[in-house]
Amino acid sequence: MREIYPWQQAFWQKLLHSRRFWGHALLLKGKQGTGKYDFARRLAQSLLCTEPAAGLQACGRCASCGWFEQSGHPNFYQIVPEAFSAVTGESAEKEENDDKSGTATKKSASQQIGIEQIRKLNDFVYLTGHQSGFKIVLIYPAEAMNTAAANALLKKLEEPPPDVLFILVTHQAQHLLPTIRSRCQQLAMPLPDVAASVAWLRQQGVNDPDECLAAAGYAPLSALQLAKGGDAQSLEQFIRQVADPKRLDPLQLAEALQQSSLPVVVNWLQKWCYDLISYRTTGKVRYFLKQLPAIQTLSNQLNPLACGAFARELNNKQKLAHHPLNPRLFLEDLFIAYAAMTQQR
Repeated sequence: MREIYPWQQAFWQKLLHSRRFWGHALLLKGKQGTGKYDFARRLAQSLLCTEPAAGLQACGRCASCGWFEQSGHPNFYQIVPEAFSAVTGESAEKEENDDKSGTATKKSASQQIGIEQIRKLNDFVYLTGHQSGFKIVLIYPAEAMNTAAANALLKKLEEPPPDVLFILVTHQAQHLLPTIRSRCQQLAMPLPDVAASVAWLRQQGVNDPDECLAAAGYAPLSALQLAKGGDAQSLEQFIRQVADPKRLDPLQLAEALQQSSLPVVVNWLQKWCYDLISYRTTGKVRYFLKQLPAIQTLSNQLNPLACGAFARELNNKQKLAHHPLNPRLFLEDLFIAYAAMTQQR
């Protein structure tokens, strides 16, 4: 059963005690890697639980909780991209017989939520729930809906079915249709402070919590994933080459990282450039704490205007990273541009 993370406890109590103000749709928004999805799942389970425990949390023992834990609750429907299902094994409960979602690989699976996934909601939301019960729809991440899917969902939010609660979870609320945002109760999920995050990571057995947290952009769940294996080896290889442009081989590095998540790799480079600029202007780094000596040396050699322009271009690259025609060529172009930037004086 998913936990309520320490930094979410106060928010949980406040949210549950203001339930009468929710309306028919909640939009949970906030930084990726802070536990929004786990929170939403726990919230759905607690609302469906027939014997809620203290603090209005799911008991974990009743039949409803059992169905939920086994991904078979008749009054819960989850919509996620195929790629998410391929990695985690969690898919929409009503799509268990869909062979496509069961066999899609991480590489070929769609990163989007399509209109057919939203259309399949019709039978669920418009038919009577189990024992005339409350029904919950969870959509994660909501910004993964393509335009057609978003418009199809909007129709349901404009004329909400009775006894149905939509829970949308998003890392980037600004990418949702304004009309969808306006029809949801928007809730900003809490971001833990550094001390709380470090303490939690230490409890999870992370040896260097400060460094992992910084490298993960101060998102504790992302830091835990990085520490437990995640992309640690790829990140180390990335740092080793970008920290020494004279030894950087863009083609070799692109080949080594082509199986990695491209948005993640671009984000690494964005953080690296941020630290280069930050050290040049303030004498401090934010993300790559262990690489301070290398950043200090490289930062003093760079043209700050060129580095700033490259950092801005990375924002455009981040948008393209989700749908590259050729991952290897995309990375080659990225690292060649970085190498060229380091040569400008």
